[in-house]
Amino acid sequence: MKKEKAKERILRVASELFYKQGYNSTGINQIITEADIAIGSLYNHFPSKNDLLQAYLIREEQHWFEGFENSVVNSSGPREKIFSLIEYRKKLQRSSDFSGCHFIKIISELGESNPAIAGFVKKHKEKQKELIFTLVKEYGELKENFDPALITENIFLLMEGAVVTSTITRKNDSFDQIKKIIQGLLP
Repeated sequence: MKKEKAKERILRVASELFYKQGYNSTGINQIITEADIAIGSLYNHFPSKNDLLQAYLIREEQHWFEGFENSVVNSSGPREKIFSLIEYRKKLQRSSDFSGCHFIKIISELGESNPAIAGFVKKHKEKQKELIFTLVKEYGELKENFDPALITENIFLLMEGAVVTSTITRKNDSFDQIKKIIQGLLP
């Protein structure tokens, strides 16, 4: 088995800790200890804790969109892809033991105190919304009285709400409920 490089180990450990216990509750010393590295190695790869946070979010965004692409590979059209997206979000919740969205957690913790991070999170959510819009627009091309922007906004809000609700209830029922609503939005 290939040995994990120090940079990857640091990022993996920091990611797990940021997600599990929060950014502010995770100290550099804990990352150093759990990654089993020297302090110089950490700062050689990540000049600050904030740089490590940015690397974590970039990595999570890449994983999110790769996971989405993998989840829709067998979907035949835009409507099916939207429902595959719901299943993907449901799967993410289940696999994280209902720990919630990485990006919602960070913005909830940091708010606007770190403009670069807040901006990144907002852009990430906008990318998700653009993805939904593309699918909704493609689905509605031949439909009359179809407002893709409004439907996109509703689907996005329903999905984000389902993530938050399932985090609170520790169940995935909310995803099944929003599927029924979205079926009505996409006749």
